[in-house]
Amino acid sequence: MAAVNLNTVRSVIEGRLTAELTSPSITYSPTFLLTEDGSYLLAEDGTKFIDDPAVAVSSLGPVLPVVFHNQPYIPTPNSSWVQCLVSFGGSNYLTLGGTTGSSNSVIGVIVINIFTAKGVGPGANYTIGKRVRDLFNRQIISGVHFDPPTGPEVMGSPSPEGYFQTQVRMTFETFEDL
Repeated sequence: MAAVNLNTVRSVIEGRLTAELTSPSITYSPTFLLTEDGSYLLAEDGTKFIDDPAVAVSSLGPVLPVVFHNQPYIPTPNSSWVQCLVSFGGSNYLTLGGTTGSSNSVIGVIVINIFTAKGVGPGANYTIGKRVRDLFNRQIISGVHFDPPTGPEVMGSPSPEGYFQTQVRMTFETFEDL
């Protein structure tokens, strides 16, 4: 039985978001060229090499802390930061069969909370939201299919208090062959 490893799916999502928001030196390109030595070359600029195309992301803004489920974090006052919550929900039969020779879809949701300083307007928050949307919007990364995102939607009661908060949500799906 080759059930999908949920931690692998989670690490694909979290790794991509972390690379986007914490690495200021890599540029995203959806097109890659494989060089003679087996490394990947970004096709658009032709100068930057990467080891894995799944981690090639844009760096269109400042470096931001990213926090995940079950991680303690005390934000710096008047700072910007992002919280990523990955949850797995329903699964569906794709084919009939038993524990072998059949396929299932595994569906989940990503909730990304974006926090920026209160009282300075929504612009910085929406800019981060666009970066997040562009990162996952209708992408297929390591077998994980991302749906179009919703948001950034303003949250009426930010948690923790003292920040302007928006939320970007999207569903994703991956497949397992038993």
